[in-house]
Amino acid sequence: MAKKRLQKKREAARASAAQTAAPKAEPIKKVTKTVEPLKVETKKTEPVKVETKKTDAVKVETKKTEPIKVETKKADAVKVETKKTEPIKVETKKADAVKVETKKTEPIKVETKKADAVKVETAKSDPVRLENKRDDNRIYCERLARHLDELKWLYCELYQDNPYVTMHLNDLLKVLKKFYDMRGDALKESDLKREKDPTWYKRNDLTGMMMYVNAFAGTLSNLESKLDYVQECNVNYLHLMPLLDSPKRRSDGGYAVADFRKVQEELGTMDDFADLTAACHKRGINVCLDFVMNHTSEDHEWAKRARNGEKEYQDRYFFFDNYDIPSLYEQTCPEVFPTTAPGNFTWLEDLHKHVMTTFYPYQWDLNYRNPIVLNEMIFNMLYLANQGVDIVRLDAVPYIWKQLGTNCRNLPQVHTIVRIMRMVCEIVCPGILLLGEVVMAPEKVVPYFGTVEKPECHLLYNVTTMASTWHTVATKDVSLLRRQLDIISNLPRNYVFQNYLRCHDDIGWGLDYEYLENFGIQEVPHKKYLNDFLTGKYPNSFARGELYNDDPRLGDARLCGTTASLCGIERFGFEGNQEGVDKAVRYDITLHAFMLSQSGIPVIYSGDEIGQVNDYTYKDDPEKAADSRYLHRGNFDWKLAENRHDPATVQGKLFPALDKLEHIRTSHSVFSSNVPFHTIDTWDNSILAFVRENDEEKFIGIYNFSENDKVAWINEEDGMYTDLISGRELEAKGVQIPAFGCYWLCRSKK
Repeated sequence: MAKKRLQKKREAARASAAQTAAPKAEPIKKVTKTVEPLKVETKKTEPVKVETKKTDAVKVETKKTEPIKVETKKADAVKVETKKTEPIKVETKKADAVKVETKKTEPIKVETKKADAVKVETAKSDPVRLENKRDDNRIYCERLARHLDELKWLYCELYQDNPYVTMHLNDLLKVLKKFYDMRGDALKESDLKREKDPTWYKRNDLTGMMMYVNAFAGTLSNLESKLDYVQECNVNYLHLMPLLDSPKRRSDGGYAVADFRKVQEELGTMDDFADLTAACHKRGINVCLDFVMNHTSEDHEWAKRARNGEKEYQDRYFFFDNYDIPSLYEQTCPEVFPTTAPGNFTWLEDLHKHVMTTFYPYQWDLNYRNPIVLNEMIFNMLYLANQGVDIVRLDAVPYIWKQLGTNCRNLPQVHTIVRIMRMVCEIVCPGILLLGEVVMAPEKVVPYFGTVEKPECHLLYNVTTMASTWHTVATKDVSLLRRQLDIISNLPRNYVFQNYLRCHDDIGWGLDYEYLENFGIQEVPHKKYLNDFLTGKYPNSFARGELYNDDPRLGDARLCGTTASLCGIERFGFEGNQEGVDKAVRYDITLHAFMLSQSGIPVIYSGDEIGQVNDYTYKDDPEKAADSRYLHRGNFDWKLAENRHDPATVQGKLFPALDKLEHIRTSHSVFSSNVPFHTIDTWDNSILAFVRENDEEKFIGIYNFSENDKVAWINEEDGMYTDLISGRELEAKGVQIPAFGCYWLCRSKK
């Protein structure tokens, strides 16, 4: 009996000690329900946190407690020791193994086996750790520190007349950090990689293609399924034409944006777009998207609220009660579309106000004098960047600052804004490239590159060389084109242009008429000749295009048409003239070869790789009939694309030829953007030749813009060359070149 009393005292002591260790605690209950996950509940504590701040190892911590210990003793009741916490409840189902998972870690496993006590297993009893070598907070702070002083200075200078400038600047900085925090891990890793290789886009391994998603694949999801074809075209830079929400019949091809964070419903959703960019990135394809800065659609939320009389939102646009001030603007501001949308203002009858509309009446110009506008548009840009956009095309960037008494083009404040946007990208998403749409001569667009110390755009369109190329097609005289190349060759090699033969837009004749006047060529009659030839009105012309925005009053018009139709494939194909078709295909290849051999990034318009001709069905669509640019925006012909491997077809001649040129370009470093080049004399006005040369190779491109076989009277006395296209070896002297033909001569210097 004494022994039993002693045993009872010992058990009472143990119970007293247990109560001291876990006051007010109840035993752990095992509850088996219909498949409920493991719940770990605590009161007056923060939930389990995975922290990565200022340390590589990640700690799993609970408030004021030691690591949770689950002790088992010969299948006795499980004891959990905690301090100042409510008991932990472990709920399991069918005794299956329960997993508690944390992001980017091996899952913590809580296993139950044959009703044994629950075990929490960690390697060597150490706390669970996450490997995360990237210190996001440090990285962001270092990037911000590099730009903060200049960012503050430029912002305050731009808005020095605004009494709340500091508040708006602080709002900007606060939200930048939020967008950085929301940026996905894969995009952050890409940013770091590109920061270490800042010239990644200046080499010879980028080939672009531009397309409308609906014309190419119908939807974003369908486009994802077509990426094999995109890669077959050697494309790793995919420019998707405007796809954000815009109103029917008032979309301007997607450039009247009603919501910068919503995709056009017929194309899919923003999640579909993010999935597409992720799929592209896995294939090494960069995605470019337009960012329409100058205006919004009148259906945008801001415009609707402005129309409802809210002063705050009217201040985001240019509203005037009468025509007094608009009339002063009109005295100095040129008209963009004098025939289809004359003037720069639109009268709103419901508001009895005028609103500035530089482009179309349904596109209201944004007022960047209001810092809220700049902030919000930067946030919209960053939102798109976080969806996986690699190249942001800044649409109509020269127009974004308006000032009375000026032409409202290319004002100094525009450069301040672009510089701010460049710094913002380098802080939040430094892997992003800014592509400026600046439609001017090469020497005049240079300021948009900024300076070495204060860069602005990474890339600019080579608009004048494109227009001069089609001028040369119509005139068969390379003089103007050679002059343009000479100008570009004298620019710093760190400037990168985007080269193209055509795009979604029209071809405008902004040529160097001051130079042409030296040869007795006058602007108005010359524009008429170019348009007559390239629309097929001129006798024996092979081209088939249409005019856009024809203004008989000024004798001005722009040109539309696919490359194939402008080269003669359409005309000779419909005529059944096989010899003419073969010559037209050769010319098409030659023009692409010329574009591919220029310094910069070449971009092909979708459909040109298979010789797709004009689509005249746009005239049957009431939403498109008034805009002849839809002539070259037709749906991609997938049946036609099936012929690309049949050498008896146009597609089978053109597609392999472009494929070969693209592979040659990426395999020879002499095509990199930083390689110097210069034109050379051919002693024939219809033949263009230029030299590219680095330490490894010397390249000579020769292009015949004549319908006759010719001789390029060059005289390079440095040995034998190989034509990279045909494989033929020859000297670079008196080179015989077929009509509309080309050579890519190359000699190794090692």
